[in-house]
Amino acid sequence: MLTVATVNVNGIRAAFRRGMAPWLESTDPDLLLMQEVRASDEVLRELLGSDWNIAHAEPTIDGHKGRAGVAVASRRPIKGERGEIGPARFAGTGRWVEADVVLDDGSTLTAVSTYVFTGEFETPPRQEEKYAFLDAITARLAELRADGRHVLICGDFNIAHREVDLKAWKANRKKSGFLPEERAWLDRLFASGWVDLGRRFGGDGPGPYSWWSWRGKAFDNDAGWRIDYQIASPELAASATGCSIHRAPSYAERWSDHAPVVATYDR
Repeated sequence: MLTVATVNVNGIRAAFRRGMAPWLESTDPDLLLMQEVRASDEVLRELLGSDWNIAHAEPTIDGHKGRAGVAVASRRPIKGERGEIGPARFAGTGRWVEADVVLDDGSTLTAVSTYVFTGEFETPPRQEEKYAFLDAITARLAELRADGRHVLICGDFNIAHREVDLKAWKANRKKSGFLPEERAWLDRLFASGWVDLGRRFGGDGPGPYSWWSWRGKAFDNDAGWRIDYQIASPELAASATGCSIHRAPSYAERWSDHAPVVATYDR
């Protein structure tokens, strides 16, 4: 059995201060994919410890430093890693990393951790940048699937797919994260065979959600968004045995504004 967890840690150092370590120990994933790491490679390795093999893409350009960073940590060997996605405009943004993980049966799983732009909420507005990044993802996923490998793309996509994926969907119909163009991109992705495991195992909704604002009573009222995904290639998805969101028991026990999405595979 292969257990994979993905989570936007909202700063790895802050997450560990708030209680990520006990969750990590109790969940004990084979693969841990993280977004918004916001730390150097040295700090990340020190916090996780020597038992992990790590592929980490740090942001290196102004406007992204201290805000992004993605990583794949694996209990299994990593035989290859790639930290960029075309075109060159995304180099150094720390929003994409691939790791070729060797599974127990000797096969290879390409695990991808990605942190998609938030869009119009950013300063300056990055909605067009977001669409360009989504196009780059489409192209890269087609390349990865072309040779028949197992592929798993996880992360914070900053898109709620359908009305059941966010509480206040009527108020957000014209806002980044729930725009028709963004949702249509997910429609095309899933229509081409990629599988949204969170929805497959999460029922018809509403929810379960994976992100709630720190502000107000959003968490207590479960006024959230489902924007964190495990999306598997068809062959890998066929081996999935479950997928759930690890929502904290209370606001005080949260160690990120996102909750981990954890899936199991018969691999």
